[in-house]
Amino acid sequence: MTTGPLLVVEDDSSVRNTLITFLELEGYTVDAVSTTREAIERLDSRQYPIVISDIYLDEKTGLDVLYAARRTNPKCSVILMTGRGSMETVMKATEGGAFDYVAKPFQLDDLLDTIKRAEKSLEPQSDDGETDIDDLPETDLIGSSPAMIELYKQLAKVAQTDATVFIEGETGTGKEIVARKIHDMSPRRSQPYQPVDCAAIAPSLLEAELFGAVRGAYTGADRDRTGLFEAANRGTVFLDEIGEIDAAFQTRLLRFLEERTVRPVGANRSTKVDVRIIAATNRDIPKMVEDEKFREDLWFRLNVVSVALPPLRERAGDVRLLAHFFLKKYNERYHTGARLTESGEKELESYTWPGNVRQLQHMMERLVILAPNGRVDSTAVRDAIEAMDSREHATETLADAEAEQIRKVLAATNGNKSRAARILGIERKTLYRKLERMGIS
Repeated sequence: MTTGPLLVVEDDSSVRNTLITFLELEGYTVDAVSTTREAIERLDSRQYPIVISDIYLDEKTGLDVLYAARRTNPKCSVILMTGRGSMETVMKATEGGAFDYVAKPFQLDDLLDTIKRAEKSLEPQSDDGETDIDDLPETDLIGSSPAMIELYKQLAKVAQTDATVFIEGETGTGKEIVARKIHDMSPRRSQPYQPVDCAAIAPSLLEAELFGAVRGAYTGADRDRTGLFEAANRGTVFLDEIGEIDAAFQTRLLRFLEERTVRPVGANRSTKVDVRIIAATNRDIPKMVEDEKFREDLWFRLNVVSVALPPLRERAGDVRLLAHFFLKKYNERYHTGARLTESGEKELESYTWPGNVRQLQHMMERLVILAPNGRVDSTAVRDAIEAMDSREHATETLADAEAEQIRKVLAATNGNKSRAARILGIERKTLYRKLERMGIS
């Protein structure tokens, strides 16, 4: 157990008294205050081994308590509490040297476990003084559920490294947003960020897109072309839908990850580059490895750090926050004044959101535009969900018909995809994408 009392900073008297009673029963001596001014005065007069502070207090915040604690005692372990977590808050707390960040409501035993971990890790850490929080990026990651708080903490730590990151998550959970935030919070933030949708580029062109090509290397290559890996040197490349790349490109990508050199298609020279790789997919890569559809050694190279995005159905309380965020966004865009009622909130929260945050975003845009009298109530939400479900069913029926048409055209052209694309009236790369999505070989 620590020597010296713990400092608790909490403006809610019932919560403060509960924490005092609980910690004293656990054998701790506790000093407790209700304002940041009192907390900073205490920290200026003595050193505390552990400080437990709420984030949202008065005209200042728990971050000011954190900075004061770290200035007066670099060994101090600061545990921050809040019921309104955000990516920016966690990032500021992490860069400011917070030991941990817990989301309200929490179990007292969980807080005790955090305190005991803090006791075991009381050792000097680098103290850079106050963080310039104005330079931190804005974010579209919204949520204060425990699942999101854990994600924020993980991203804040991962961003400061150069490790290759693999982002897992269902469709619509925000994988591209997370990749961008990792870059924006990293030391590479001033360098290029290049997203690549591997599913949207024909396999025959993906190598030239990423590695570049010299003039004459293939039909249509009328000039030298710099690849995206070289163009993003010292920055970050985000490879989205990495599960869609074919076996030949998997081999080329593995070699790049091992050597960090690029050789344009048709060239005899190789160039050393320094790029961080972030990859993502909604496919089950371990299952693909088991089925020998994805190289195991490439999977190991990509999966240095794994970040799993929680589906919206596992983020209790975040639907309401997100709904109001999108409501404000689309009210401003369409110059409307739609209002989300309490019954509308409950209806939104009762839905399972198989399309996750992206589906909720589209739903809120529709509701802002079409809600009768600007009231987004339970009836409006139910009607919109029913219309959306009916449209998805119709889309599935149309997709079946489209797949059958593509099969017939491919059979008629003996599998010649270029001819099939011309007959169908679509780009060849669009045909490749449709074939992959429909599972047509």
